[in-house]
Amino acid sequence: MVVKKKILIVTHGFHPEQSPRAFRATELAKEFCRQGHEVTVMAPERSNMGDLLNEFPITFVSLGQLKWKIFNFKSQGGLGKIYNKVVNRTMPLLFEYPMIELIPKIKKIFDSNHNSYDILISVAVPYPIHWGIAAIWKSKLKSKIGIWVADCGDPYCLQENDTFRPPFYFQWIEKWFMRKADYITVPTQNSFKAYFPEFYSKLKVIPQGFRFQDIEKKETINDGIVRFGYGGVFMPGIRDPREFIEFLISLPQKILFEFHVFTNSPQFVKPYILSDTRIIVHNPVNRKALLETLSSFNFVVNFANQGSAQTPSKLIDYAIIDKPILNIVTGSLNRQSVEEFLNGDYVQSLKIENIDNYRIENVIQSFINLT
Repeated sequence: MVVKKKILIVTHGFHPEQSPRAFRATELAKEFCRQGHEVTVMAPERSNMGDLLNEFPITFVSLGQLKWKIFNFKSQGGLGKIYNKVVNRTMPLLFEYPMIELIPKIKKIFDSNHNSYDILISVAVPYPIHWGIAAIWKSKLKSKIGIWVADCGDPYCLQENDTFRPPFYFQWIEKWFMRKADYITVPTQNSFKAYFPEFYSKLKVIPQGFRFQDIEKKETINDGIVRFGYGGVFMPGIRDPREFIEFLISLPQKILFEFHVFTNSPQFVKPYILSDTRIIVHNPVNRKALLETLSSFNFVVNFANQGSAQTPSKLIDYAIIDKPILNIVTGSLNRQSVEEFLNGDYVQSLKIENIDNYRIENVIQSFINLT
């Protein structure tokens, strides 16, 4: 018999947004409901929620519209563009602006919310979600919450995959909120190295969860063209496709392949599509549609993060559709491996171990086991 728990999820990303953190929060909420728990989600105001709320008895509490913005002076010519580039980079880096607005939003909503919960799960990124909870932990929440679980899909101060790490003073803020949280959940054991050792006793591995049966796998297309694809964002010098694509377009035209890219950062790919029709770029599609499309391809491509502390959740997606994974490390392209994949030899495919750990049913049980 299921012991019914009252679950509160506080998040920035949620349905119908398409992002890893929105997917995390949404899938947790849905599966907690499926297993008979009472679920409340707090997130910024959003539209098109009707389909989800009609299917699942989720209580949605709006944090309101986020209004803080970085002013854009693109219309002011060259100086305006330089301003935009500098300010759009430095304001989030130095002050976590505009996402810092989440802190007063969270405080305001709990001024009127007096309910108690067995588990509070705060989902980052962005990290001001955690900071907002920490800011009112003793005054408004601690007596009403069984346990607080700070869910960290990506690290903050010790992250490896951005050009700059946050300034030193954010270390004080990270340690401040972690002292208050009962548990900090991270996706893999390797994630530990991206957090301060004094909190290792609080770290628990609870990976991204997926409902495997939601994905409809298609038959592989066998028409003599080798098709492979990637879905996600790119980052210069880290998850950077240019070296890989330049090698692909250097191959003779008699080698029949199609590299399909689904991304919201097409600037990394578009320069190549005019010179080689084998490179094809698409707008992003939702996760289910993407995986169904990729399941009909011969293999899939992963652009590796720097270091081993951050593991892309798309690797689990790729494992669910049971496709060979060509792993590309920026700056260290293994041309022999690429040629082997094009020839149907997948010996060097990236392996995903213990795939059942990523079943959403097991992920939910891991959260329940913390109580």
